Amino acid sequence: MDSYLIEQIKHISHSMFQKNFFGVFHGSISAKTAVNSFIINKKETILDDVGESCFINLNYSKPKDYRWNEASADVRIHEKIYRLLPSAKYISYTMPPYATAYSLSHKEVVPEDYYGHQILDKVVIYDPKDFSDWHKRAAYEITSFFKKSSDHLLLIKGFGLISYDRDLTEMVKKVAILENSCKLLTIGAVIK
Repeated sequence: MDSYLIEQIKHISHSMFQKNFFGVFHGSISAKTAVNSFIINKKETILDDVGESCFINLNYSKPKDYRWNEASADVRIHEKIYRLLPSAKYISYTMPPYATAYSLSHKEVVPEDYYGHQILDKVVIYDPKDFSDWHKRAAYEITSFFKKSSDHLLLIKGFGLISYDRDLTEMVKKVAILENSCKLLTIGAVIK
C-alpha cells in the first residue's frame, strides 16, 4: 500500500476520532487507489490510531473473495460510490453527534453561521424511513442521491453522514463545518 496515503488517512482519521466523528467501532474511511480498487478500514478497527494493517485493498472488478468479509460493514456503500461516481477519491462514513442529533427532527440543515453559509449553503437530511432493512438498501439509495445531486455530503436521519470528495482535506473540512453549523443551530435554538 502507498505509505504516504496511509499516513494522510492516519492523520485525518485520528483527528476525526478526536472530534467524535468516528465511534469506537463505527465509522469508515476509504481512498481510491486505482480505477477499480480502493482501500478501506477493516472491521473492528478503532479509527483513533490506524496503520497499514488496519486497511484492506479491494478490487471491485474481480469476483469478491474472503477479504471483502474483513472490510468495514460500510464496504458496499463505498464500493457503489466508487463505481458510479468517478469524481470520488475519498469517502467517509461518520456520525458527528450534533449533525446526527439535528437530523432526528429536521429535513435540512440551513447554516446560519458564516462558514456554514459560505461553504455548504444547505444540506439535505435523507430519511431512510425503516431501519430494519436499511443495511440492504443503503448503498443503492445513497448513490442514487449523489447521482442526482451535486452535493458531496448526505446527512441521513439517525444514521450519520456519508461524504466524498476528490481531496481528503476538503472532505474533512466540510464534515467539520457541517458539525459546527449544527452545533451552533442547536445552541442558538436553546438561547432564543
